[in-house]
Amino acid sequence: MSEKNNFHHEDGLPADDRWVEYDLSEASIEDSTLTNTDETAEFFPAEDEQLPNEFADSTVETDEKKKNAAHPRYPAGQERFGKREISVPASALDEPDDEDENALKARDYRPIRFRRDGRRGCLGGLMYAVFIISISIILACLGWMAASDLLALNKEPLVATIDLPKSIFSEKEVTVETDGVETVEIYQAADIDYVANALKDGGIIEYPFLFRLYANFADADIKIDPGTYELSTSFDYRALVKKMQAGSESQLQTFITFPEGYTMAQIFQKLEDEEICSAESLYEAAENVEFNFSFLESVTATGAERLEGYLFPDSYYFYEGMSAKSAINKFLNNMHYLITADMLAATEQRGLTWNEVIVIASLIERETSGSDEDRANIACVIYNRLKAGMPLQIDAAVLYDHPEHEGAPTGAMLEQDSPHNTHTRVGLPETAIANPGLASIQAALKPADKNYLYYALDEETGEHRFFTNFNDHAAFVATQSYAQ
Repeated sequence: MSEKNNFHHEDGLPADDRWVEYDLSEASIEDSTLTNTDETAEFFPAEDEQLPNEFADSTVETDEKKKNAAHPRYPAGQERFGKREISVPASALDEPDDEDENALKARDYRPIRFRRDGRRGCLGGLMYAVFIISISIILACLGWMAASDLLALNKEPLVATIDLPKSIFSEKEVTVETDGVETVEIYQAADIDYVANALKDGGIIEYPFLFRLYANFADADIKIDPGTYELSTSFDYRALVKKMQAGSESQLQTFITFPEGYTMAQIFQKLEDEEICSAESLYEAAENVEFNFSFLESVTATGAERLEGYLFPDSYYFYEGMSAKSAINKFLNNMHYLITADMLAATEQRGLTWNEVIVIASLIERETSGSDEDRANIACVIYNRLKAGMPLQIDAAVLYDHPEHEGAPTGAMLEQDSPHNTHTRVGLPETAIANPGLASIQAALKPADKNYLYYALDEETGEHRFFTNFNDHAAFVATQSYAQ
């Protein structure tokens, strides 16, 4: 096989002079080594031999051109891969020594650094930007939805009735710090999970978990009260908590009428039956709560009975689950506003206290047949007997201690020693025996001007008959069936 070694000189010589062909197929390894013979001396001079001037000049000129020539991709003087092309002075082209030659080799054989493909980096950055923007949009939408529910924004108008029964409330101890002193108070705390789900089911809120978060932050469990509430989607979370409190305008009210002559026990039981508050809590409040009303100053009784006679019978609106104190205050406030200056003046003129007026009015209320004349005549009998030092002998007072008994009191009842037994004791009972209405109070302040000392019920007319002496009274009673 014939191999060719072509030696190219960039000197512009003709092709015939620039190419020499050697046939090395027949030569041995030793013969293949070129030597500086006469035949090749023209092209391969000896180490100590100088090139002809024409070749030397052309070689230097060619190297100079190659160093100063512009790269096809980079104009002259432009940075290549972050490095500026530096022109080399001619003096630096002298033959280098061994150290310079090694440095040049290290420079010439540095690994080639390729420019990173910018298109791939741009695509990755674009995808990352799209991802970030998408997540931001999703979070913004979720935030807007949460804010709309929290702040009641852009909601369809809706009103729903939400019932919070007492069974979802339990006692919770709360540490309260006042003037640096910590005290533990007991609250009735609502089950927030139940409340949140009830609001969701009613269409008032969209996200129960968000309401639970707000409730935990705002201590809503101890602010919400039992009851039935009429709530709207126009209420934000803060307003919802406020509306679900006893006494708010959103709480559905129960209208209850208490007849004149109802006892405290009957009133308290009715309030419990209507699920306003328990009778037990009402008794506890009646006994222990300090109610600031001046008309109570003359009361001498203690315990819950001190309020007997002052729970003015009327029609009231109550909130389900309201406190016992608030419920009792409704009655006392009503009593406070009906007492006039003329009433107080009439009380003082008769030498009575307001408590004595209420006790007399309660006796009238439980004995009367209903007419104003009947009330005034009964009041007349009471005052005349008190003046004469006679026992009042009013059966209704005896029956106060036996609320379950129907009909006239038994002989044993009449002989029983009790603060309310007007058969065995002279004077007024210690407390009222019922809660009188306004007509009975007015009759107690303005009795009939008669000398009556006795009265008895006429079964035929349903009215009372009044007498000035015992004989006439006894003769009439003998004609009635209740005397048989």
